[in-house]
Amino acid sequence: MKKKYFVLIVSCCSILAASSQTLFTYGKYKAEAGEFLRAYNKNNTQVVANKTRAISDYLELYIQSRLKIREAYERGYDTLPLIKTEVNNLRAQIVENYLSEPGITERLLKEVFQRSQKDIHVAHIFISLKNATGQLNETGAQKKKDDVLKRLNAGEDFMKIAAELSDDPSAKTNKGDIGFITVFTLPYEFENIVYSTAAGKYSAVYQSKAGYHIFKVLGERKARGRIKAQQILLAIPPGADEPARKKIGALADSLYKRVLKGDDFGKLAAAFSNDYISAASNGTMPDIGVGQYEPAFENVLWSLPKDGAVSKPFTTRHGWHIVKRVTIKPVITDETDKINQQELQQKIIADSRWKISRDFVYDRVNKKPGVEKLPYDNKVLWLLSDSLLDYKSSGMGSTMNSGSPLFKIGDTTFHVTEWITYAQAFRFKQDGSGLKPYEQLMQEFIQASMYNYYRDHLEDYNDEFRVQMSEFRDGNIFFEIMQQEIWNKAQADSTALLSLYNKNKGNYNWKESADAVMFFCADKAVAKTVYDLVKKNPADWRKVAESYTETIAADSSRYEWSQLQGLNKMTPRAGMVTTPLINETDNTASFAYIIKIYPQPVQRNFNDAKGLVINDYQTLLEEQWVEALKKKYPVMIDQKVLAGISK
Repeated sequence: MKKKYFVLIVSCCSILAASSQTLFTYGKYKAEAGEFLRAYNKNNTQVVANKTRAISDYLELYIQSRLKIREAYERGYDTLPLIKTEVNNLRAQIVENYLSEPGITERLLKEVFQRSQKDIHVAHIFISLKNATGQLNETGAQKKKDDVLKRLNAGEDFMKIAAELSDDPSAKTNKGDIGFITVFTLPYEFENIVYSTAAGKYSAVYQSKAGYHIFKVLGERKARGRIKAQQILLAIPPGADEPARKKIGALADSLYKRVLKGDDFGKLAAAFSNDYISAASNGTMPDIGVGQYEPAFENVLWSLPKDGAVSKPFTTRHGWHIVKRVTIKPVITDETDKINQQELQQKIIADSRWKISRDFVYDRVNKKPGVEKLPYDNKVLWLLSDSLLDYKSSGMGSTMNSGSPLFKIGDTTFHVTEWITYAQAFRFKQDGSGLKPYEQLMQEFIQASMYNYYRDHLEDYNDEFRVQMSEFRDGNIFFEIMQQEIWNKAQADSTALLSLYNKNKGNYNWKESADAVMFFCADKAVAKTVYDLVKKNPADWRKVAESYTETIAADSSRYEWSQLQGLNKMTPRAGMVTTPLINETDNTASFAYIIKIYPQPVQRNFNDAKGLVINDYQTLLEEQWVEALKKKYPVMIDQKVLAGISK
């Protein structure tokens, strides 16, 4: 018997606190009604005429499984290296699927799809926390923010204020107008603000690590989708004088005229464009979505009236451009489109919004078991950290060392040594601008520790995960103990098998039978080919089988007539090749070549009957074992609870 089969069989034996009612006890252990009902419903999906009888029959199987698995735990089967390895491997494979907030993917998919249907025209005022020299100046930033809010509240024009006070360098020329954006254009926290602000209104102030942000929604439109385009870029070098700029402009005009006369746009892009990435592909750019490029570029590109249209030369801060519209990919408006859903999900996982899927982890660990900060002085820890990370003199005594405890999560204590290991790996900012403050780094370390604790104790937080792991572990140890107690013993005890055969010879008879070759084919096309060859020359069936070893299996043996594939109600005869029987489920096919028939029942010899004898001996051993287990773990069923669930 296959191991996977038994993993499924004993799924009934998982530990699930679905009901507080005890259905039965076995020794000092108990099984709850909710556990049993869950297993029954999972393994009995067909409608039954007599549910009470069906539940009663299944209960006996359930009890026997619980007894066997309990015995396996008592003998320490769960500690076997093979079992532990298989369980750990499964845990590693599936744990990531349970580390996101339940329903987060569906919620984010719905949000992303809805936002993808609309483009929003946005203006932005940014107030940096740093002054012109790059020094932190929170007081000055706070005052500037208050001035901006005061003027906005007084009704002054948003874009005028942006041009005067925004610390975004481009605001001096674009007045804070950053053009149209759509989903995934901005960081998620900014996108949330924009999509929750009404048209014509400006948002509340949002403070990021860099400074203060205020957004205004200038307008909305139906989403345009994405556009595929080619471009020729003639870059203007920094510091180029006016004659040089005019020379580049003249070249742009010349190339544009050549395009109009029929020159190949792609060849010109490959020869002249300074966008070396797209030039290598004849000017073809990756599909362009709204908000990816500066408004001046996108406005020209989206204004092209049809596929194949080419723009006149125009300038951006990068230089002179000539763009050609290749095709437009409209936004998908069908929320059930599976391909679009898959693409959106991939973008979600790669985007900053996926980070929020971890926030619920911190909340759950904070609630249970909580994070307990142990007594230590931050200043002392920072000095020690300088010493250990940068080999600086701490200038202090021995009040703290690498073994000093910092905080506890449940029964796990985190020490200075774990903190230093984390700090060494994550102390630098991702943008390369330097070191993170120790306060920020410590908060990240605590969150990382909470996340790892949650991962390591996931069974305590997620019933579905706990059940799946329990089912798998129980299935594996069930298989191992059955192997040792029943299957191996039944096959190895030749004396007992022969004795059982001799005592019950009348049970081991051949019914009407035949010597035959059974052909099992990968599909009906192969079956037809092999069938034609065998029927043409049955004596060469071995040669045929050897020619198709990868697509058929041929088994020569004695079979009872009821086992012959494709026989239907026909009477077999020597030399007959039965019509292939097609399995509609998987398109496989099988047929038989009949060599010799035995029309009368006859006694099987021991070798012919051995498989049947082994099965009977396994049944006998299992009955004896279950009887012994019931003595070791006496079973008491609560008949009132059983009657209740039977209804």
